[in-house]
Amino acid sequence: MTKKRIIIVEDEGDLLDLLVYNLTREGYEVTGLADGAQALPAILQKKPQLILLDLMLPGVGGLEICRLLKAKPETARIPIIMVTAKGEESDVVVGLEMGADDYVAKPFSMKVLLARIHTVLRRHEAGPVKTDASLKVHDININPGRHEVLCGKTVIELTASEFRLLHLLAQRPGWVFTREQIVDGVKGEDYAVTDRAVDVQMVSLRRKLGKRGDYIETVRGVGYRFKE
Repeated sequence: MTKKRIIIVEDEGDLLDLLVYNLTREGYEVTGLADGAQALPAILQKKPQLILLDLMLPGVGGLEICRLLKAKPETARIPIIMVTAKGEESDVVVGLEMGADDYVAKPFSMKVLLARIHTVLRRHEAGPVKTDASLKVHDININPGRHEVLCGKTVIELTASEFRLLHLLAQRPGWVFTREQIVDGVKGEDYAVTDRAVDVQMVSLRRKLGKRGDYIETVRGVGYRFKE
């Protein structure tokens, strides 16, 4: 089996060495870069299956690299996991809006990072989600055609927006959605138009799901995700 290629862009030398070592040991083909200016030509040349991108870089910053990659057809679909420092929540939101797939905050567990990488790669290999297909996540069954949600054998009555909100999150377990992405994804006659409205709908959805409302996690300062 061909090794999956990962490019790491990280200017902290010790951390870069640690990441290269651990990802190589996991069976990936890894290229480590310490400067943002080196990233674009290397990515265009190697066409990796995933990019681990620090946001705080000398030269060209991580957000600018993300923007440039998502603007190019040949690199737009390469998944990006952002590596952030504490206090960069606003940058996380911007990166996710640009099309980054996930993020990890320093300091992070190598075990958690490897799980995130595995999840993102698996998600991209699976291809686009069929939005009209029924899906089951944990013990919740969602049927878009019948507009029906079953928790076990119990039918959960949801408004149109609550249904679209649950369906959006459940299609991508582990994926962080910003509030703006949620607004875009649940548009309808009664769709949320402000961050506050999204939060209010989330409270109502969790209440109706009961104990299963814990499957929906709040990502502080960013948005929401459905627990894997």
